[in-house]
Amino acid sequence: MARKDITMNEVEIAEFLESARTLQVGTLDARGWPHLAPMWFVVDGGHIVFRSFSKSQKIVNLERDSRITVLLETGNRYEELRGVMIQGRGRLVRDRNEVLRIYGLVAARYALVGETTTVLEGDALEAAFGRYADKNTAVIVEPERTITWDHTKLGGAY
Repeated sequence: MARKDITMNEVEIAEFLESARTLQVGTLDARGWPHLAPMWFVVDGGHIVFRSFSKSQKIVNLERDSRITVLLETGNRYEELRGVMIQGRGRLVRDRNEVLRIYGLVAARYALVGETTTVLEGDALEAAFGRYADKNTAVIVEPERTITWDHTKLGGAY
């Protein structure tokens, strides 16, 4: 008997990305070794987007080689394992207003200011993150290959 298809469709992928919390980001260092870092992220315009200080290793790596792999996964037992891995290119965005906008999206999803998520716009967004915007780069993950798995589709079978 053929193994059940455990891939996710586009709707399942979108739902999974919205529910996931921490993105594992893989870039290549100057020696060609993978550099992995956990990041908070948002889905914006159908793309995974995150921001980081422009001098961080992941940004330096992407300046040299735009290849990136990102991974989101969940599950504690085999029959619960679910994940999305995207291989592609990291498009770097340094426009201050766009970086500030990404800060706002991240703050609305994660508790960056205080103990709860915060919707910040205009002057409030500028006051909270404006001093960091010039020192940050946003990364838009441009997918070339998406690999998914959802072991819940196996119905408990191996």
